[in-house]
Amino acid sequence: MTEDSGRPDERLCATEKVGYGVGDMAANLYLGFFGLFTLYFLTDVYGVAPAAVATMLLLTKIINAITDPAIGLLADRTRSRWGRYRPYLLWCALPYGLTAILVFAGPDLSDNGKLIYAYVVYLLAMLGYSLVNVPYSALLAVISPSASERTKATQYRFIFAGLGTLVVGATARPLVDWLGAGDEARGFFWASILFGVAAVTLTWITFATTRERTAPQAAQASGVKDDLRALFSNVSWVVLSIGGVLLVVGLGTRLGSLALYLKYFMTAGPADVAGPVFLWMDRFSVFITLGVIGQILGTLSAPSLTRRFGKIRLMIGMNAIHGVLLIAGFFLTADQFAPALVLHGLGMMTFGVALTLLFAMFTDCVQFGEWRTGRNTAGLTVSSSLFILKLGSGLGAAIPGYILASTGFAANAEQSAQTLSGLRIITWIAPGFLLLGAAACMTLYKLDPTLLHRIEQDLRKMRQEGRGGGAAEPVLPGKA
Repeated sequence: MTEDSGRPDERLCATEKVGYGVGDMAANLYLGFFGLFTLYFLTDVYGVAPAAVATMLLLTKIINAITDPAIGLLADRTRSRWGRYRPYLLWCALPYGLTAILVFAGPDLSDNGKLIYAYVVYLLAMLGYSLVNVPYSALLAVISPSASERTKATQYRFIFAGLGTLVVGATARPLVDWLGAGDEARGFFWASILFGVAAVTLTWITFATTRERTAPQAAQASGVKDDLRALFSNVSWVVLSIGGVLLVVGLGTRLGSLALYLKYFMTAGPADVAGPVFLWMDRFSVFITLGVIGQILGTLSAPSLTRRFGKIRLMIGMNAIHGVLLIAGFFLTADQFAPALVLHGLGMMTFGVALTLLFAMFTDCVQFGEWRTGRNTAGLTVSSSLFILKLGSGLGAAIPGYILASTGFAANAEQSAQTLSGLRIITWIAPGFLLLGAAACMTLYKLDPTLLHRIEQDLRKMRQEGRGGGAAEPVLPGKA
């Protein structure tokens, strides 16, 4: 059964879909810069030991992840003339941009001072990101009651997310070189300013162009314990979160090590990295750019593929194909840059589909929770999902540093065979098996199109009658 396309008053206009989408472009200008360059900047530019950076990335992500459900609970209970979630895009955008700049400021400190500084500013940056991104993600669940319209909004979101990552991948490294004029630390600082200003501006555009269509019911009074109990009894949300963790750990491990893999394995040594290989882009920029183009193509194809295969089967298939492609990449030699580029591009196409489905399916879990309990806890559901995913991204960011430290990595030097082997494992093998695990996990997900259609119809009737959700003893195709 196809998903309901929604009534006219539930449909999103083009301006709103684009406006919602650019919010994730802002996030990817911001977080994309962190994801691609934090490990590189702190080890090769700022001079912090890889193992210390790995621990810092993991601990700060864990601390920050704990704050996400609190932000979600706060947002669920926020009432303003702008709604529950949109106000945070207005209020928190400026600190969100400012904290990003501090991470790449690189003040001249002692070794211990550099590490303490990295802990403080990275934690602040991730908190600033959460204060914007948790409400932004929750906004998707209330932007329309229609699952079809939410999927369309998700598609726009990840098209623009891909464009944001494309901009970072294609321009960040050249900008660092140009703005730094030989001083890499200075280049990273000024580049972070440009990306921070752009992220703030785009976030304000999202605030100005979107609205919340699903208002909280008057009877929706519940305690935090009740909300959490309802969330963790939603087995499909639990399954989706576990699968999402495996996906994010895999991609985080891969992307966090990619710059180092290209620098030390796919060249004869560090000196071979400099200089463009296509237009203004060096090898790393070309790699990231093609990957993002693949991700955008995957995002564009997600709706048509979903109509043909359904969300569940498509999610399983995309993760499985991606895992196989990554494992195949492990067997490439150092001079096979073009085949590595092709495997990366194809893998990111599958990732574009999977990521679009992941966030659309999280909002389906929100609708299921409202249908079953009568409470729309979009902020808690999405923030708890982000909590799980951030734990995954923390592990993904930390794993490369630990493995490199254990293999004797030395910055800006020729690497041992053991170190190069470790780079190959964390770039290809480890993420490949994690994605296969994500595919296996998704076989347990239960919210199929038939059930979602029933949920939409029931919730629409309940809202028209002016009462909360809470289907009486819902009959499910297996426990959802």
